[in-house]
Amino acid sequence: MTKIINANSKNCIVNQALEIESLFPMFFYGGYHIGAGYRYKKFRVRISIINSGSYDAEPAGVNNSSKNFKRYYQTSPGIFFGYNIWKNLDIYTFLESHKFNIEQKSSGLSGSLHTYDYGGGIGYQLFLGKYIYIQPAMHIYCRNEKSIVVGNEIYNIPKFDISPVIRLGVRFWSN
Repeated sequence: MTKIINANSKNCIVNQALEIESLFPMFFYGGYHIGAGYRYKKFRVRISIINSGSYDAEPAGVNNSSKNFKRYYQTSPGIFFGYNIWKNLDIYTFLESHKFNIEQKSSGLSGSLHTYDYGGGIGYQLFLGKYIYIQPAMHIYCRNEKSIVVGNEIYNIPKFDISPVIRLGVRFWSN
């Protein structure tokens, strides 16, 4: 049995749970994110879909993010596999099929680039009562080298992104 301690410091035994969550800041940019997860003892699997709207993901690139381009998530699915290591602290790995809209800042021209991103993350579910939680987390995205010509420039997508995220979720069923 996995012990889960909520924000009220009450002990709850969770053998199974269903959770729905969102990277709600995407809604502020005209995009969306929704994820649905199933927790069994210390393990969790979650599927999600994201569209970043006007949120520019390019500044998350490491060492080779481009100042000449913007990068937006187009509708993209993902799957996450997690493990609870302590209280509400989870580590996880993921695979996401991302389609990006790459925009050249100087011309406004754009093109699409598809990647398979994989990596890991760590996050903590901070419960606000029995059902609702906030989950701050940190992701590292890895991908193969890819490039696209947009306008008169070559865009090389960063091989690594480090991204802080915050999810708002609901554990609507557990036993």
